[in-house]
Amino acid sequence: MSETNGVGEVMRAEHISKRFGPVHALTDINLHVRRGEVLGLIGDNGAGKSTLIKILTGFHQPDGGRLVFEGEAMQLKSVTHARSLGIETVFQDLALINDLPVYLNLHLNKELVHKPVPFLRRKEMKRRAREALDGVGINIPSVTAEVGQLSGGQRQAIAVARSVYSNNVKLLLLDEPLAAMGAKEGGMILRLIAELRQRGDLAIILIAHNYSQVVDVCDRVNLLQHGEITFDKPSKETSVTELLDLVHAEYKLG
Repeated sequence: MSETNGVGEVMRAEHISKRFGPVHALTDINLHVRRGEVLGLIGDNGAGKSTLIKILTGFHQPDGGRLVFEGEAMQLKSVTHARSLGIETVFQDLALINDLPVYLNLHLNKELVHKPVPFLRRKEMKRRAREALDGVGINIPSVTAEVGQLSGGQRQAIAVARSVYSNNVKLLLLDEPLAAMGAKEGGMILRLIAELRQRGDLAIILIAHNYSQVVDVCDRVNLLQHGEITFDKPSKETSVTELLDLVHAEYKLG
């Protein structure tokens, strides 16, 4: 087990529970992540990963337990409130607009305008977009290219860059960023995550199904089963085989 002394912690969930009618989605979640750390969150479909992410981002309110953000007990009232604190999420749908160029997608709902006449400051937005992409090592040749013309890996990278760039991000949650990607595009996202980890100024929670990728890119792995975190171990002290055995054991018991 990893240390739990709170040093450098960005987010801690203590005894979080959530139910939807008769269904107990989460029963007793205890989880923590530190600045500069990538926490891999794994579990089968229906295990409650998405529900937990939505609680950590203010979309759902827990029925029990509490969240501690940067050392203070915190009730996240909404997604907007969470974002104001520096909690950003990249969901699988990415929320990109295909017909808009890269630089406008990076400034979506945060466009720069001249005053008093509200014309878009396109030149400045292009400059900042290029700076944001280069800052996290994303190779996108032109910020004026329409997002719909880019590859899946490039689109995912833009969504991640937007989350990091758009705010003083402290906690970044990535919901299956490697889903349905080939080796080349998946490698691009893994390099991006490694680059963000090297910066050391934010915590990352990564949801993924590929255990090999989790072990390779994450500092620590949590397994969510039966509404609880049943496994918490540094990646260097575990293996894909151990993780698979844990999941398969559940099926055998069932």
